[in-house]
Amino acid sequence: MACTYKSKWLTPTLAAISATAAISIYLLRRKLRDLEISLKSSLEKCAAERQGRIRAQQALRKAIVQPKSDNMEMTSYPMRPIAIIQSCFSTRNGTPRQPLLVPLARACLIFDSARVPPASLEGLGEFSHCWIIYVFHLNTDLEKLWKDPSKSKFKAKVRVPRLKGGRMGVFATRTPHRPNPIGLTVAKVEAVHGNMVLLSGVDLVDGTPVLDVKPYLPYCDCVQGAALPKWVEDDNLLTVASVNFSDDFPSALAECWVIAEKKSLYASPNELQSLIKQVLSWDIRSLSQRDRPHNSLFSMGSSAAVDKTSDLDDWQAEEVKRESEPVALPSEDIIYHLILEGLDVSYRIDCNGNVLVEKITLSSDIPKNNRNGSNYKLWSDKIG
Repeated sequence: MACTYKSKWLTPTLAAISATAAISIYLLRRKLRDLEISLKSSLEKCAAERQGRIRAQQALRKAIVQPKSDNMEMTSYPMRPIAIIQSCFSTRNGTPRQPLLVPLARACLIFDSARVPPASLEGLGEFSHCWIIYVFHLNTDLEKLWKDPSKSKFKAKVRVPRLKGGRMGVFATRTPHRPNPIGLTVAKVEAVHGNMVLLSGVDLVDGTPVLDVKPYLPYCDCVQGAALPKWVEDDNLLTVASVNFSDDFPSALAECWVIAEKKSLYASPNELQSLIKQVLSWDIRSLSQRDRPHNSLFSMGSSAAVDKTSDLDDWQAEEVKRESEPVALPSEDIIYHLILEGLDVSYRIDCNGNVLVEKITLSSDIPKNNRNGSNYKLWSDKIG
């Protein structure tokens, strides 16, 4: 009797449990199905958005590379300087024609903190050298190029210093006057500090805008067995015979150093004098200065003529030369000027290539915003 009673009681209970389990399984499966549908919908939406982005990027690239109109005017690419150079070379005159020719030539590369966070420079200090892509911002025809690029014509051939004025195709040279005023140089990385990089061996003038920096990789950047023309191989064409200093030069430099030291990238007057000697060991005069008969481009002083074309482009100096009355002067009677670290260095060079550095004074021709903001004390513990 008891067994019969229990059996009658368990049967509806088990039936209820089974029904509950069946309902739970049904609801779980339905929930899983809903989740699968939702997930599939999300994946399809992401894929559609990705395809949309890809199509938009493709359309943008197509719009950039294709002409804007029938006159073949090209769309500009989005580029802005990310850094600026504070260099020991205050003007174009005296800035080396190629990198690493003057090992003591220093510059501070200062990045725009608003665009380039300091973390971007992590690891750069582990490389010995880096590439720098920059703008030839002091080209005399730059304003015309910006205002009306369609009417701005570049010269297909330019005068080459190593050819003594002979002309060569612009793309076989490193002239700054190019269809696009962009330069490429290599420099030694001395140290990295915050948003600044100290460089040496530079051929960059003060105030140069920088577009990009890349590490130098010897295994792929150094081309073994690279060929070059004969006229490029002869290094002696641009060297001088000797560089000497007048007896009064050290004392004049010491007087200037009292003021120049505050913003100088050099440790002492002796190191700055070594820089001057390295710079002048190459003939930094323009082709027109070396090749022309000396003429009224020079203003007559008490005992010598002063060259006024030191920072002109060769083609400009040629035009001034053609308009000038020739005045024959011995080479050693002409005073040339080199501006380094805001200091005006006066020197002569005779017909045999012997340089005599006569005096040094504070230059009054350099704008204040072009003077170095970094100095040696900031880097002394990093470069010894």
